[in-house]
Amino acid sequence: MADPRIKQIKIQAGVVKRLAKEKLMYEKEAEKEKAKLEKMQASGGDSYMIKKQEEVIKESVMMIPDTMRRFEMAYNELQEILDNEQELAEIEEYQAAVEILKETSQSMTAAE
Repeated sequence: MADPRIKQIKIQAGVVKRLAKEKLMYEKEAEKEKAKLEKMQASGGDSYMIKKQEEVIKESVMMIPDTMRRFEMAYNELQEILDNEQELAEIEEYQAAVEILKETSQSMTAAE
């Protein structure tokens, strides 16, 4: 793996994969915190704690658009790299990056 282009592909593919997971994590966290808030409200919980829980939910929800924006930038950058380095198409790292683009594209589309 002496070619710096291969290293760049591998790094960018890792970034795309990590950001896709991060977005899903924030969505799950927001849902979990919403369920916790509903439970607190149903049991007549302390109004201060309910307010704090609402703040936690807002923070989680605010992270989703930022993560999605960073994901889209990384995705497009990886796509551009792959388009420009098509002569590397036979290399394992290139093929793995193509697969990551397919997987994350499908999971991001399904999650919206």
